[in-house]
Amino acid sequence: MKIISLFSGAGGLDLGLIQAGHKIVWANDHDEDCVATYKANIGAHIRLADIEKIKTQEIPDADAVVGGFPCQGFSCANLRRSVEDERNALYLQFLRVIRNKKPKFFIAENVRGLLSLDNGEVIKMIVSDFTSAGYRVKYDVFNMADFGVPQTRIRVIIIGCRKDLPEKCFPDFPAKTHSRHNPNGHKPWVSIGSALRGFPEPTDPKHEYLNHVCSQYKVTNRNFTGHRRTDPDKPSPTILARGNGRGGVCAIQHPNNHRRLSVRESAVIQTFPLDFRFTGALNSMYRQVGNAVPPLFAQLLGKELKEAESKARGT
Repeated sequence: MKIISLFSGAGGLDLGLIQAGHKIVWANDHDEDCVATYKANIGAHIRLADIEKIKTQEIPDADAVVGGFPCQGFSCANLRRSVEDERNALYLQFLRVIRNKKPKFFIAENVRGLLSLDNGEVIKMIVSDFTSAGYRVKYDVFNMADFGVPQTRIRVIIIGCRKDLPEKCFPDFPAKTHSRHNPNGHKPWVSIGSALRGFPEPTDPKHEYLNHVCSQYKVTNRNFTGHRRTDPDKPSPTILARGNGRGGVCAIQHPNNHRRLSVRESAVIQTFPLDFRFTGALNSMYRQVGNAVPPLFAQLLGKELKEAESKARGT
């Protein structure tokens, strides 16, 4: 399946879709470091530019459009304003590409908080927008730990299927493979301790891991996000994109709780392969990792897309 990727970042979603057998024909991001990382690992088909400045005719046709549009500042009032409103422009650009390219499917990823914005009115409006664009729409909340990712990461997945396709072509959501208490034959959650077992310290001169570097941020235990002790026997807390090293950092601790995770360790928790090289300054690399969709989960989404594609071809 040919796929357009918007807000691609370092390429976690795209990598998983490629691993599932799809082809990303065009990708876009406005961050120079993200684009450099993407080109180094995935391909030169990504374009560095603000999506608002790209005309739809410059984007190739494809079977699906995917991406995680930012939702900061969303409200019903904002969404009813013009595309120039910076708080909703990127969502409206995602909608614009889907309306104009008319792909068979789309997948959007976002934070769980999207569902509670304006007491649930924002997600209703988003569904209404995509429905009026000609799509059947469904969404659900997923914990990445339920799919083998060694991390408690809660995300919303929105899937759309063009209305002219039979209902049997609507992609399914991935089925759980893991669970906390191992019911129904699921595998147990993967712990951060097991995922990072055997990793040397970043200061070990003999290690050969890419991006195995970390900030000198002194870990603290203040019982709020990014400042809690890490339990080595549980999945990692959510790998975060936030943090500037000037008082605003939210650092996930190593399972030994003696330092912050390195960039490479964070990438392992996000299920990036060991040969995936991040580029840019240290804070930029942490941000790229934290913003990504775990490739392992993206691959499961990609497999469901392939099933839907097969059904569509059979009609």
